[in-house]
Amino acid sequence: MAGGIKRPNEDDDLELNAEINIIPLVDIMLVLLIIFMVAAPMMNDMVDVTLPKAQAKNLGTDEKNVTLSIKKDNKLFIGKTEIKFDELSQKLTAIFENRSKKEVFLNADEEVMHGFIVQVMASIQRAGIYKIAFLTDPSK
Repeated sequence: MAGGIKRPNEDDDLELNAEINIIPLVDIMLVLLIIFMVAAPMMNDMVDVTLPKAQAKNLGTDEKNVTLSIKKDNKLFIGKTEIKFDELSQKLTAIFENRSKKEVFLNADEEVMHGFIVQVMASIQRAGIYKIAFLTDPSK
């Protein structure tokens, strides 16, 4: 009961039953949980590519990392922004100009030709970045 008062015809003083009703709080929390569960998968800022399957140690990533994605049609993306191959080195130089941690996460589709990946890696190195991490699909 949320609150109760004794009848006035009784001899005792009136008392207030001060129990906290948490049902509305639980209802609101469950609705927020459902909203976040639905919205969380939509907050991915990566380009959709099919990663090659491999077992490797997980490198914890943070929000400041730069992900370079290569789709199977050789289109390049930094985050979700498409860039041309000719502009890759200049864009990376500008991005990493004031950063101390110079590392690129390469997110390449498994159907991208090896030769094109090597060209992209050379362009990354021309920008002064020598630490390149390949993203893979850890599932078996």
